[in-house]
Amino acid sequence: MKFNKTLTLLAGAAIAVSAAAVASPAMAQKEISIIRTIDTDRYDPHRSTARSAAEILFMVGDTLVALDYDLKTVKPGLAKSWTVSEDGLLYTFNLKEGVKFCSGKEFTANDVVATINRWRDPATKGVVTWRAGPVKEVRAKDKLTVEYELTKPYAELLFQMTQHFHTIINVDQAKQLGDDFGVKALDTTGPFCFDSWAPRNQTVLTKHKGYNWGPDFYKNKEAQVDKITWKIVPEESTRVASLQTNQADASQYVPYWSLDQFKANSKMSVTQAEAYYWTYFMGMKITREFMQDLKVRQAMNLAIDAAAITEAVTFGYATPATSYIDRNVLDFNEAVSKEPFRYDPEAAGKLLDEAGWKMTGDGFRYKDGKKLAPLVYGFTDTWRQIVEAVQGDLRKVGVDLQIQLFDATVVWGKLATQEFDIYTMSFPYVSTGDAMNLYFRSANIPTPNRSNWKDPETDAWLEAGSAALNDKDRKENFGKVLAKVQDNAVMIPLYHEPLFTVAGPKMQPVRAHGIYGAGFYKGIDLALK
Repeated sequence: MKFNKTLTLLAGAAIAVSAAAVASPAMAQKEISIIRTIDTDRYDPHRSTARSAAEILFMVGDTLVALDYDLKTVKPGLAKSWTVSEDGLLYTFNLKEGVKFCSGKEFTANDVVATINRWRDPATKGVVTWRAGPVKEVRAKDKLTVEYELTKPYAELLFQMTQHFHTIINVDQAKQLGDDFGVKALDTTGPFCFDSWAPRNQTVLTKHKGYNWGPDFYKNKEAQVDKITWKIVPEESTRVASLQTNQADASQYVPYWSLDQFKANSKMSVTQAEAYYWTYFMGMKITREFMQDLKVRQAMNLAIDAAAITEAVTFGYATPATSYIDRNVLDFNEAVSKEPFRYDPEAAGKLLDEAGWKMTGDGFRYKDGKKLAPLVYGFTDTWRQIVEAVQGDLRKVGVDLQIQLFDATVVWGKLATQEFDIYTMSFPYVSTGDAMNLYFRSANIPTPNRSNWKDPETDAWLEAGSAALNDKDRKENFGKVLAKVQDNAVMIPLYHEPLFTVAGPKMQPVRAHGIYGAGFYKGIDLALK
């Protein structure tokens, strides 16, 4: 009897424990899903500039320094502190102790050195290596000290170091996997670990246990959920319905027409990034026949009603652009005029007349028997509505814009050619220098300097701004570049978009971050109610 009684007690205790495990919220897996529109080709920080890559890399990886919500304040990341020499050539980073990769590998200064060297190695075929700065040598002074030496000063190095390109990786794994690195596996130090990836379907991340070294602008030190599944949902209406029916928990990829609905729903939360710099524009390849004439480029700017397009496409949520970049961004030149980007079709017509393009009976302009019919290459989706509106505005002044749009699998190859007169683009940036260096440095021809802007004075100012040792000189030189390229009407700015994150009924409100358009940034504060 005693034996049986003991068995009965043990069995009852086991049942009670089992029931508690099922019922206790603390023991349950905390899982969320985030939906987005497109995928990347790989999750390798050195080989992808896609926002879809950055969204994952920011969560699974860390950088030496991090960018606060204002997009102007650099905070400690993997480095707890740093110093810069008076000549601006030597950055010394003191690293945090106790940091681990998801594999359990200890993080040291050697990992920083190996990461930067791998990025800059021609064999890697790394992208935008200029974001690493003019590196002379990166070396490990000791286990937790990195010396990052430059050949010349680079005023924006710390800002660039906050971007996903600077994610510290386990280079040993990268060497082992070769082209499969960032495809089959990815070993990093972030608050989440790379679990699995089904291209064009979903990417699964799991909580990095023991992680407590995140940026101090987060409320929490560790991730608040155990698993995040990023799902690809291309269709707008499906994304909206998924959030409304609790099939997905969060997204920043909600169409503008749905925002008022989400704001009116008491079960949902909508937050806007306090600082966010992402601009939509159409660039003109100035070496092409139609685009060589400054008056033609100026006329096309004046002929396009950016305010009306912005209202129609974004339901008034975005800001019509009166400059190539947002006027609130770091180092913006307040002296640049808004006048070149006003809507004035009458003035546009006069400029085209002066350029020798005469209106004929068919409603279009001709010169030497040739019709003014520039060709635009661009993206599908949102851009179709935009370029068709632009086409309508230009036809009012006699310009017959020809449109060829391509999906994401084709468009980048098309934009690498010299076959178009105009191209569509939207892009993120953190400062005036960031944007100007990207699109107007002659060394970046043919991409991303697709306008083929080649000007020695511009290059000199970019060099001077990048090498500036104080804020005044940096702003002055980058501001000169902005003024010059705007005076030369190299682009048609359309609008500066906002960034919103929407969280569903299960989620606590999400504070949106504007870095590189990755609204959830590191995801440490993503939490269930």
